[in-house]
Amino acid sequence: MSTAVTCPDHVYITARAHRPSITQRPTPTKGSIMTTFTTFLWFDTQALEAAEYYTSIFEDSRINQIRHYPSSPDDAGSIMTVDFELGGRAFTALNAGPGDPFTDAMSIEVRCDSQDEVDRYWNQLTDGGEEKPCGWLKDQFGVMWQVFPNLFFELLDDPDPAKSQAVSAAMLKMRKIESSELQAAFDNA
Repeated sequence: MSTAVTCPDHVYITARAHRPSITQRPTPTKGSIMTTFTTFLWFDTQALEAAEYYTSIFEDSRINQIRHYPSSPDDAGSIMTVDFELGGRAFTALNAGPGDPFTDAMSIEVRCDSQDEVDRYWNQLTDGGEEKPCGWLKDQFGVMWQVFPNLFFELLDDPDPAKSQAVSAAMLKMRKIESSELQAAFDNA
């Protein structure tokens, strides 16, 4: 079963489908090829600056590799890509010049264990950026993020539709998501 939740400028589809845990996923065997996925972000000239900024915010994050453009009159030795990890997930930042700015059509979602984490990530990512409705924000580089407490998804997945709808309605009124307000909406439904 899935539910569409509309927020100004965004539509969320929440699915109650089973997702295998990390221990249920197949483990590659020696010699096998495992497909990997990397989020690729196009910047004008701020790839390294953005990667350094993001890796300073999130635990288990690091810059893995910096590649330079081959020598040419236009780009001699300048940074082409920066491979980095956020929370163990792969990203590549590309310096490709102006052309295709980031849009609301793509975002990076951060699910937090506590309200303290939500507050910390929200405050760091909105520094120089812009708050948006419903837990969304645009950082100083123009990248869209969603910062949510895990509690939101736990409450939203409650089998009582009145409680789930109350949580959705409360979220739609917020910018930064507040766990206490979600819990109050759930409890009062």
